[in-house]
Amino acid sequence: MAAYLIRRMLLIIPTFLGITVMVFTITRFVPGGPIERMIAEARMQKIGGSTAGPISGDQTQLLSEEQIEELKKYYGFDKPILVSYFLWLGKVLTGDLGTSTRYYDPVWDMIKERIPISLYFGMITLILVYGVCIPLGVAKAIRHKTAFDNFSSIIVFIGYAIPGWVVGVILLVVFASQLEIFPLGGFVSENFEDFTFRAKVWDIILHTILPLIAYIAGSFTVMTFLMKNTLMDNLSSDYVRTAVAKGLSFRSAVFRHALRNSLIPMATHFGNNISLILMGSFLIEKVFNINGMGLLGYESVIERDYPVVMGILVISSLLFMIGNILSDICVAVVDPRVRFE
Repeated sequence: MAAYLIRRMLLIIPTFLGITVMVFTITRFVPGGPIERMIAEARMQKIGGSTAGPISGDQTQLLSEEQIEELKKYYGFDKPILVSYFLWLGKVLTGDLGTSTRYYDPVWDMIKERIPISLYFGMITLILVYGVCIPLGVAKAIRHKTAFDNFSSIIVFIGYAIPGWVVGVILLVVFASQLEIFPLGGFVSENFEDFTFRAKVWDIILHTILPLIAYIAGSFTVMTFLMKNTLMDNLSSDYVRTAVAKGLSFRSAVFRHALRNSLIPMATHFGNNISLILMGSFLIEKVFNINGMGLLGYESVIERDYPVVMGILVISSLLFMIGNILSDICVAVVDPRVRFE
């Protein structure tokens, strides 16, 4: 097993290089970078401050060629792509993710501020999804085609049909705007620091409930029906029927034999969800005005803040690849037939 894990860890290196080289190259060719943005902002300020009337291109060209070249040198756009990439990679290996071209703050400091919020929602979402979907899937498989199975399927499919951010909007309109039960958004209230400890805990809970429902709305369907269908396949297998025929109770056949084999597909998805714990959903965070990693990534792409984009890519890609290794380990734990050789 140790040799297998070492090989998988070594494969992370070329995969990481391939991902980052591709995205780094794209950022160099996509229009609207920091230099173009600065020229456009200066041009808009010139237009806004000038008198009415037609404005020629010479009047709006506020930066000379020498100044533009200085900006390219400052942002590292004056070097070939591979040279710039390896310079960036060298800084990443030392823990320096660069500086935001939009806010001029260190990228790691910006990410570090958002990680606790995304980790908070991600961990609760992961626990609830697995903690609810596995028992619900088992119950639906055992009670297949009953009233409980049909009613729960309708509820689960409704949650799957509506995107999570739409669920968030509906929840905000009904429970926050009209009924005024929950706050309209944010992670905490504006006067959070003035609250007592108990009031702070309650305030965080109130700000958590609606976004959490929106987070898990879509995930429930996939995981629930994956658990149900896999368990039903195992219940119809010969080894389960043989166990029941030899006198083993149906309950014991389900929980001692069929359930463990049915957890294998669930285990394969566990590692892949690791990266989603931190990245979250930018649409849901946008709806609820939560300053998490998803919203930061969305804003950095829209604003062409390439250092932040690359910094988030470094973290998310590493988490995804490590998550794949964790998936293999989880499968080996659940299925004793799996051997790492």
